[in-house]
Amino acid sequence: MINQKQLERILPKVEKPARYTGGEVNSAVKQEAKVRLAFAFPDIYEIAMSHMGGHILYQLINEQEGLACERVFAPWTDMEAIMREEGIPLFSLETKRTLKEFDFVGFTLQYEMSFTNILNMLDLGGLAVRREDRLESDPLVIAGGPCAYNPEPIADFIDLFVIGDGEERTLDIMRRYEEGDFSSKREFLASLLSLEGIYVPEFYEEDYHEDGTIKERRALVPEAPLVVQRTILKNLDEVFFPEKMIVPFIDTVHDRVMLELFRGCTRGCRFCQAGMIYRPVRERKKDTLVQLAEKLEKSTGYEEMSLSSLSSSDYSEIEPLIYELTEKFAEKRVSLSLPSMRLDTFPKELLKKMQEVRKSGLTFAPEAGSQRLRDVINKGISEDDVLKTTEELFQMGWSTVKLYFMIGLPTETEEDVMGIKELAYQVKERFFRIPREERKGNLRINVSAACFVPKPFTPFQWFGQATMEEFKEKQIMLKKSMRDPKVSFSTHDAATSYWEAVIARGDRRMGRAIETAWRKGAKFDGWGQFFKPATWAEAFAETDLDPVFYANRTREFEEILPWEFLRVGVSKEFLWREYQRALDETITPDCRNNCEACGVIQTYGEGVCR
Repeated sequence: MINQKQLERILPKVEKPARYTGGEVNSAVKQEAKVRLAFAFPDIYEIAMSHMGGHILYQLINEQEGLACERVFAPWTDMEAIMREEGIPLFSLETKRTLKEFDFVGFTLQYEMSFTNILNMLDLGGLAVRREDRLESDPLVIAGGPCAYNPEPIADFIDLFVIGDGEERTLDIMRRYEEGDFSSKREFLASLLSLEGIYVPEFYEEDYHEDGTIKERRALVPEAPLVVQRTILKNLDEVFFPEKMIVPFIDTVHDRVMLELFRGCTRGCRFCQAGMIYRPVRERKKDTLVQLAEKLEKSTGYEEMSLSSLSSSDYSEIEPLIYELTEKFAEKRVSLSLPSMRLDTFPKELLKKMQEVRKSGLTFAPEAGSQRLRDVINKGISEDDVLKTTEELFQMGWSTVKLYFMIGLPTETEEDVMGIKELAYQVKERFFRIPREERKGNLRINVSAACFVPKPFTPFQWFGQATMEEFKEKQIMLKKSMRDPKVSFSTHDAATSYWEAVIARGDRRMGRAIETAWRKGAKFDGWGQFFKPATWAEAFAETDLDPVFYANRTREFEEILPWEFLRVGVSKEFLWREYQRALDETITPDCRNNCEACGVIQTYGEGVCR
């Protein structure tokens, strides 16, 4: 453990000392435990504490006898500088243990541009960044989360990946460690290979063709499966969900109760990785959610509750759930929010009911400016959905709307790009159709255009990303055209999205480049003030890797992709078929109503899809 007095002496010197103190409401301090896991989030406290998966894992493990979970987050640059100067290793918030004092250090992989923070945290904790250089006495480093669906770029640094719903599998790993008598880390890791969702990089290797593509992937031990199947929890009503959550002392990104309605999505948006890798849809029953909501409100005191999922308005019992929750929490003035709503299933009257406590702005994601391109990406909404819904909401009293789009989507033309401006201006016109005396508030339309990043296990995984120059041309085109004071326009940094695509589609050779970039000072790459594209370019040049090979190159069906040894449910054949449908501008309907044989039933058996 670190010196507590030393910590108390340095905290007044840093911004937001509460990031490093612990002791919040509902946090758990277990001094006695046989097996300890440090839940490590590779970003700062405010972002880490807004991650629902971390809350679930934390409370689940700490309810188990003999097991403990503590939190370790990336210190901000001011705190890191003092820690390195004072010789203070990275420590947990609960007991102030250093990373070396844990049995496991478990990273959640939410964003590729946080990978250098993983190396930085390991180093700050006194651990070698490469798994082959760590000692037998050092903790095992494990990782999971959406970015684990291509584990290869950071395979050199992680001992063990959990692919899929990780909460119960993490318990299995900790219990096996507790109960087993293993002579080495390698023996313990080998014992896990029979478990669904377990990937141990050291038991595999790859050969490459002269053109840089993968020639062959081999298992180095007979126990290692050539195909690693994602683990899923089939019945969410029987799965643990916390009845309490840690309440931070400082503001976080999401200061509210988070209530998970369901996992998965059947809409089939072709750009959306989450919509593919989290299939099938698994809902919690309304009564289960109401009971959880009551317990969470009581244990946290929050005045807002977020009904979370990939498409919350698609929840089958959304109307009775909202009416029951609003009635229960009316006196306590607890507001409800639906963070992911679709324009075609938008519960307008329900929203009016929800906003009786507190009215906020509205956010919608048309994603593309033209109907043609919305068909390409299988968004499944029309221009009329956008205009009709926003006009109805303006009539109900709303005046602030956020519209999210992407640029650089497959087959995009200049007309598609300018369609973003045209659609935003049509939304504005719908507001001014309302008689002046009936308008409420001053109209504000906030338009945001992200740069499209093709991700593994989506129909666009084969698509070559637009170049940075192409992104910038489209951004300039939109900025010049949007000069209405009622409509604001913002874009994402093209260079950040480019390097995100490079890493997202990387193979195992990329570990050398990531480590080189980190040693050159790369960290907090998702933060604009710290991201240095030149550093990444230098790192790739020094390791003889071409970023264009990963980001901008279009693949063919026959190519072995770095991540395709994982079996996530949706099949390669289904994804390719969807890619071809995209190029043909053909819509695939919601598979709740019409099964498209995506592969989930074949993988997990009959009955997993509703």
